[in-house]
This record gives sequence, C-alpha cells and structure tokens, in this order.
Amino acid sequence: MKARIIVTLKTGVLDPQGKAIEAALRSLGIEGVDGVRQGKVFDIEVSAADGAAAEATLRAACEKLLANTVVENYAIEIL
Repeated sequence: MKARIIVTLKTGVLDPQGKAIEAALRSLGIEGVDGVRQGKVFDIEVSAADGAAAEATLRAACEKLLANTVVENYAIEIL
C-alpha cells in the first residue's frame, strides 16, 4: 500500500527557511508571493492488511521519527 506523509511547521513557529525561499523568489523577479512555509514530503510503501493498519503504522512512524510533534504537524494520505 502506498502512502504520502506531509510534515509542516505548526502555525506560529518561525520558519527561517521559508523566509529565505520567499526572499529568493523576490530576487528572481517572482512577485505576488506573500508567504512561504517549508515542509517535508515522504512517499512510503507499507505492507498492511488494510488502510486502518497502514495508517496506524504510519502514525507510529511520524510520532517516533518523521515529525517533531512539538513544532510540526503531519498529515497521512493513503494513495
């Protein structure tokens, strides 16, 4: 089973990399970008009997390794 996990910073957490990307876009002449938040995407294949079991496995992976839940949110999408 294939899944995608998207990890993003929580609202209110400073994102210096996002600010750097925003500034770089402006320096390249790309106007109209008013904010950038940087994140991570993981495409994962999971061996599981069903979607619920796959989601439980992926949730454990996020909680233990893929996301720092103090400052990051994550979303799991079964593909």
